[in-house]
Amino acid sequence: MITLTDFLIVSVMLFCIGLYMIVSKRNAIQILIGIELILNAAILNLVAFGKYDSANNSGQIFALFAIVLAAATTAVALAIILNVYRKYKTIDPGKINNLRDSS
Repeated sequence: MITLTDFLIVSVMLFCIGLYMIVSKRNAIQILIGIELILNAAILNLVAFGKYDSANNSGQIFALFAIVLAAATTAVALAIILNVYRKYKTIDPGKINNLRDSS
């Protein structure tokens, strides 16, 4: 039987991998993937605690809202990344130093 501790261990591992990707990578897409891993760790916690809540399913409801929020955030972030790439021809956040239009 899978216990609550097993869910929490997997969630902590996902969170740590996502945090490492955010801190160590210099690519905007990989930073976005790291943010998604952190959101997935939070969603896993919500579902795990919701499984052991016999009164109501509030964990699953919050997880559903978090998934919708993550999808919307990803769509906006990808649109921003595509516009930045179109202008600067790179997605390296360290090389983008001027966001003001020069014209």
